[in-house]
Amino acid sequence: MLVDDSALVRQTLTEVLASDPQIEVIATAQDPFVAAQKLRTQTPDVMILDVEMPRMDGITFLQKLMSQHPLPIIICSTLVDKGALTTLKALEYGAVDIIQKPKLGTQKFFEEAKIQLTDAVKAAAGAKLERLTHRPPTERKLTADAVLPSATGRAMSKTTETVVVIGASTGGTEAVRSVLEALPHDAPGTVVVQHMPEGFTASFAKRLDSLCRVNVKEAVDGDTVLRGHVLIAPGNKHTLLKRSGARYYVEVREGPLVSRHRPSVDVLFRSAARYAGSNAVAAILTGMGDDGAAGMKELLDAGAHTIAQDEKTCVVYGMPKEAVAHGGVERVLPLEKVAGALIGAIDK
Repeated sequence: MLVDDSALVRQTLTEVLASDPQIEVIATAQDPFVAAQKLRTQTPDVMILDVEMPRMDGITFLQKLMSQHPLPIIICSTLVDKGALTTLKALEYGAVDIIQKPKLGTQKFFEEAKIQLTDAVKAAAGAKLERLTHRPPTERKLTADAVLPSATGRAMSKTTETVVVIGASTGGTEAVRSVLEALPHDAPGTVVVQHMPEGFTASFAKRLDSLCRVNVKEAVDGDTVLRGHVLIAPGNKHTLLKRSGARYYVEVREGPLVSRHRPSVDVLFRSAARYAGSNAVAAILTGMGDDGAAGMKELLDAGAHTIAQDEKTCVVYGMPKEAVAHGGVERVLPLEKVAGALIGAIDK
């Protein structure tokens, strides 16, 4: 079911989804009230929901649905900085994913949008509803971390710093938050690829920065990977880990979809295998598809420690499952143990 006040958006999304033989649009609605009426007689596997609509906004409707008539919901939003943080709240309230509202573009843009939209719907259809319940944030960031940094003596015992790389997709925003909130303020430098549209990753990073003890920001080309800092790969660009002497930094670049995604976890993991090798620790979290599976095997072969989220705690057990099947995973753990295992692996 599509819920959007724009007739053009409803028509465009219907055409894109109908091009996939595995997907059927059973109903459309111009606002939540019409959608609620149709839900009395029709039960969709997935709902695509706009944020800004007359009579009732999408976030309010989402909260009502998840408490009264839960189903997998994908938020369809425009890329406006002002509304990005509000849209991200939808993920905390139980939305499965965020997609970019369709816009005029080249044939290449349309083909990529089709891939990302249909993949998002299929992933949502397989999501575990019990994993989508609202979980309030834990403690706020401690301001003392900024004025009293810890000693870095442990790093001096190694020839180079250890780096952490994390990949996630569907359901991953909350999984990534859970892992990063559990990291100590002096955790090794970390780079994260979370499949998310351009325009939202900066707000996602800002939101995490307000909740975590580590510092979190959207990656910019040339950023140094520092202890106590996390870099989030920007949407619609690939992020690679590079090394110059003992310094690790990121390269942010254009490029084609890799493993059907941009940014791609495989691209980050392969670069980490090449430039960090045994100095890397990797985790692959919830998500549909196999992005990251090949890169995870390359990391393990290069001597890195590798961890996958287990099936029980995943919203969608796709990417971790494929990483295990490819033979690239050392340990399979529930989400709440991933952060501890990342830190523990560094001490080995």
